[in-house]
Amino acid sequence: MVDLKKSPFNLNETQINWVEETINSMTLDEKIGQLFVLLKAVPGVDEEKIKKGLSLSHQGGLRWQGGDNETVYHQNSFYQRMSKTPLFIAANCDDGGIGVSKEGTFVATAAECGAGEGYENAYNLGYVAAKEASALCCNWMFNPVVDIYKNWRNTIVNTRSFGSDPEKVLENARAYIKGVKAANPNMACTAKHFPGDGVEELDQHLVMGVNNMSVNEWEDNFGYVYRSLIKEGLEAIMVGHIALPEMSRKLVPGIKDEDIKPATLSKELLTDLLREDMGFNGVVITDASHMVGLSATSKRSEAVPGAIIAGCDMFLFANDVEEDMSYVKKAYEEGKLTEERLSDALHRILGLKAHLNMDTNNRNIPEKDLSVIGCEKHHEFAIKAAKECITLVKDTRNNIPVDVNKKKRLFLVYVGSTPTSKGYTGDPVKNLVIEELERAGFEVDVCPNYHDLEVENGVSPMNFIKMLNHQTRKEFVDNHDLALVVINVKGYAQENNVRLRWSVNHSCELPWYNEEVPTIGMSLNYTNHLIDVPQLHTFINAYSPKREHIRAAIEKMIGLDEFRGKADETVFCGRWDTRL
Repeated sequence: MVDLKKSPFNLNETQINWVEETINSMTLDEKIGQLFVLLKAVPGVDEEKIKKGLSLSHQGGLRWQGGDNETVYHQNSFYQRMSKTPLFIAANCDDGGIGVSKEGTFVATAAECGAGEGYENAYNLGYVAAKEASALCCNWMFNPVVDIYKNWRNTIVNTRSFGSDPEKVLENARAYIKGVKAANPNMACTAKHFPGDGVEELDQHLVMGVNNMSVNEWEDNFGYVYRSLIKEGLEAIMVGHIALPEMSRKLVPGIKDEDIKPATLSKELLTDLLREDMGFNGVVITDASHMVGLSATSKRSEAVPGAIIAGCDMFLFANDVEEDMSYVKKAYEEGKLTEERLSDALHRILGLKAHLNMDTNNRNIPEKDLSVIGCEKHHEFAIKAAKECITLVKDTRNNIPVDVNKKKRLFLVYVGSTPTSKGYTGDPVKNLVIEELERAGFEVDVCPNYHDLEVENGVSPMNFIKMLNHQTRKEFVDNHDLALVVINVKGYAQENNVRLRWSVNHSCELPWYNEEVPTIGMSLNYTNHLIDVPQLHTFINAYSPKREHIRAAIEKMIGLDEFRGKADETVFCGRWDTRL
């Protein structure tokens, strides 16, 4: 039986009595409902629909997507008031308040924080995330990410990791949590994705992940981070759909390969390792259950109750709410989900709610004040992060600083993510880049992009011909002083590795100009783009496509400010030519 007097709950007798009384008053359906954090994918407030949904699901938590601030506040506060049992309302804030609202503040990525000196930017990241999430009634942060970036090919982890050094990851995670608690002491934090992503290159949205570290390697890296945070009172852990085969083989001698499961379904990893060996007493929640990593080894009818049986306390999202909950109920009625395991999960769930000072009468619903979301003070944190973390990865030809008075005729090549739908109408970040370059004094000659040509001219063979057109080298050099390749490529859940992709084959975008005029590369997202443009002798990691970061990167490029960020070794992608 879980001890609610111990960390991370630290409950008093009154709080423990509330937990016991609440659980004892629940029907079986209500108990099963508490195991689920459900997604509201369509923003809006249909009060009768919300009340009906709560009465049927008895859900323990809520995550939502989209919606303006007013609507989301109304929606979330109504959910909280109408729920019979206090509700977890969760936020996913990797980069700041932008994780809860499109009007929220992008502060920095984890990779950006990791490039800076010290840990203040990670603290500010957590602080802003919690301030803005709290304004929208959130009480559970699905952060920090403590994945360790060991494989440069992995793009699902890339910007979400504080780096490849476990000590740096740990210190930044500590700072993030401190920032959250400074903003809202009644918000829980979650380390993810146990047992650890970043070792291989695959995306658990598409496949089961495999962390192939040896037991000793894992202990020195992910084990070190998780054990440290657990000792310091970590409240929750999100489990990834990631197998840890060498640890499973150690804990279950003779286990067959086909019996090695992702951690979400692995009793040896959750109960034997995480609970018993590592001493984690808090709440364990699965990663999103629509990810193929969960369904890679089991039918959903087995996986949903299987995650709870293995040691998860909560299940994130449902495919069909009624169906998924029926799977758990059936497992309970058949004795596969024991009364002891169900009780243990419920005590942790309700114990965490009591730890957040929620009870039946007190839901910690904040007075409506949405002015904090995207406020000027928070944007100052973003500017600070940009100034301190933007990184000059290399400059082997001494192209920086650029004297804009002598080299102002700039050839701009902008490479964005490949459009994934027919709704593409242009890339607003490209316009931001042009605006900021012109603000800095450059005369910008924009290289055509096939997708933009289609928007401007429709589908036409002439677009393709235009993309293949090249000036004579002399003509190009006579008309340009330098070239800038800006890469704003990002994506997930569609392919395992997201890489730079030119808009058409053999296009004029390709860096044929690299040896003709000084050429600078700049990434606005991933840190590993040198693998696709190793020939560029100058490269900047700006970490973000927001105006603050674009402006700061350009100011550093022209010598108005110095570069302070330090590149992680992974930026060179394990190659010698990326360093030239």
